[in-house]
Amino acid sequence: MGRSSDVRFVSSGVKLPSASTSAPSPAPAPAPQLLSAALPFAHVGRAVEAAARRLGACLPRVPAARADPAVPPPPPPPARRHGKDAGGGAEERVLISEVAVRGKDGEPLERPELEAAAAAALRACRPNAALTVREVQEDVHRVVESGLFRSCMPVAVDTRDGIRLVFEVEPNQDFHGLVCEGANILPSKFLEDAFRDRHGKIINIRHLDQVIKSVNGWYQERGLTGLVSYAEILSGGILRLQVSEAEVNNINIRFLDRKTGEPTVGKTQPETILRHLTTKKGQAYNRAQVKRDVETILTMGIMEDVTIIPQPVGDSNKVDLVMNLVERPSGGFSAGGGISSGITNGPLSGLIGSFAYSHRNVFGRNKKLNLSLERGQIDSIFRLNFTDPWIDGDNKRTSRTVMVQNSRTPGTLVHGGDHPDHGPITIGRVTAGVEYSRPFRPKWSGTLGLIFQHAGARDDKGNPVIRDFYNSQLTASGNAYDDTLLAKFESVYTDSGDHSSTMFVFNVEQGLPVVPEWLSFNRVTARLRQGYEIGPARLLLSASGGHVEGNFPPHEAFAIGGTNSVRGYEEGAVGSGRSYAVGSGEVSCRMFGPLEGVVFGDYGSDLGSGPKVPGDPAGARGKPGSGYGYGVGVRVDSPLGPLRLEYAFNDKQARRFHFGVGYRN
Repeated sequence: MGRSSDVRFVSSGVKLPSASTSAPSPAPAPAPQLLSAALPFAHVGRAVEAAARRLGACLPRVPAARADPAVPPPPPPPARRHGKDAGGGAEERVLISEVAVRGKDGEPLERPELEAAAAAALRACRPNAALTVREVQEDVHRVVESGLFRSCMPVAVDTRDGIRLVFEVEPNQDFHGLVCEGANILPSKFLEDAFRDRHGKIINIRHLDQVIKSVNGWYQERGLTGLVSYAEILSGGILRLQVSEAEVNNINIRFLDRKTGEPTVGKTQPETILRHLTTKKGQAYNRAQVKRDVETILTMGIMEDVTIIPQPVGDSNKVDLVMNLVERPSGGFSAGGGISSGITNGPLSGLIGSFAYSHRNVFGRNKKLNLSLERGQIDSIFRLNFTDPWIDGDNKRTSRTVMVQNSRTPGTLVHGGDHPDHGPITIGRVTAGVEYSRPFRPKWSGTLGLIFQHAGARDDKGNPVIRDFYNSQLTASGNAYDDTLLAKFESVYTDSGDHSSTMFVFNVEQGLPVVPEWLSFNRVTARLRQGYEIGPARLLLSASGGHVEGNFPPHEAFAIGGTNSVRGYEEGAVGSGRSYAVGSGEVSCRMFGPLEGVVFGDYGSDLGSGPKVPGDPAGARGKPGSGYGYGVGVRVDSPLGPLRLEYAFNDKQARRFHFGVGYRN
């Protein structure tokens, strides 16, 4: 617009008129031109109807000079007619000798371009043409539909040379400002840009129609319920747009029975549901936002079905949202099995049985309690986790997890290599701690934690040991157990939930020597994954690395090699170091059904840090410190995740099958 001072935006509550509601009355004189918001050209029909009535009165002729109203007009002379009369069944035609465009007062228009625009809109009305009333009406419609004129009246004048047809037009006002009411969420810049170059120019109804459609489209594209309810041209060339936006009045929660679908009493606290909603009372009703809220409630894991139904509130522009919820069973016992990554012997090697109890909605506040026990030939893990996904009173969606764990895992990753006089070594850990997590940005999240760990090595009889059969030390302190208080920070970026999307994880752990005997070390790790679509195939690149500085137990060294590291090697067979780097690339392609084929290549190295691990367990076992592997495999989707069967070769020309559940880390 030419001058920003001529544009004014006003927000106010507006009732959304029904289809039968008539347009508001024009303002007092000078009367504004009223336009329908849904059909800006509705006034065209009224103009054509008025033109038809006047045309019928003045055809076939009208006196050349306007008579005094007090004096009766003389009898009309015979008309020049062509064609049959009405009784003959054909529409009557009148021969027109001249066609002209004039202003409402019969004088030439001040702007020649307007006269040219009106003349260009005439199709049938040409000099020396025999016209019907219908053809004249159609041309009147075209003139008004051009958008530049508020009215057009045809006047037939009988002259010495024949009938002269004059179209008396009334142009719209010049645009001098805009008032928009009720647009609470529509950006003011949207309308400012639409009228920026229109200041001082005649108001074009066609342009206004496009603006109204673009405003309505803006709401529709964003899933909002809003439209321009009406528009009018006020005196002085001021455009007034009235926008109606649907507003959320109340959000009502209703629980339904899983079997009957009838209303019932729910176990979940209503405020637990409401605080997860981004849709709030008093906001504009956004269908896309409501859909995301449904998905958010489902991801809480406590609802089996969620629907949100909008209901109008009287004749206002407000809606009530009724949320129907079907709760899942809160918890129960479960049992299952799995496969261990440790190296064990016997017919049941690698198998793990599990038993668990879980409650996903403690106190009706979506807090989760998990108690599990896993037992294998060597492995055993007891876990107790209590998670509050959203701490009460926190507006940053911070979660808290308190955990206690007692585990016994094989030490083969670092201290592997059976000896005829010694059995396998296991690592026993008792861990307890608390972690806080929160989203930083839409795709970033962070975790802070404080964890205490009491860990040591045991022989096959369960007795504590401090050295292995290669005389390598098993603890950092030289005692049977090492105590560590770890402060943890982790930041995660995920582009989406798809495994082939971008993912970055950065983790820092710091040992705090609160007591002199407690270990003090710093460990930094990072993982990066990036996927690419190449026609029907998918390329997935991943890299990981880390470093430990300080006094740490050797069983905490980075183990390289195995199913989730460098395939073609046994678990931990490439190396064990203070530092490590592993890179992997694989190309996968869907074969048929749930079956997917994969070609892959891996490389890993301890970066020469193997001898720096206390006791040098890798050197004592002759681990190379670096290596690569490559091969092919197949994957099958399952309820547990992808089942992976891979056949790999390493740089020593050894061959090995790998079986895994889930994606690589």
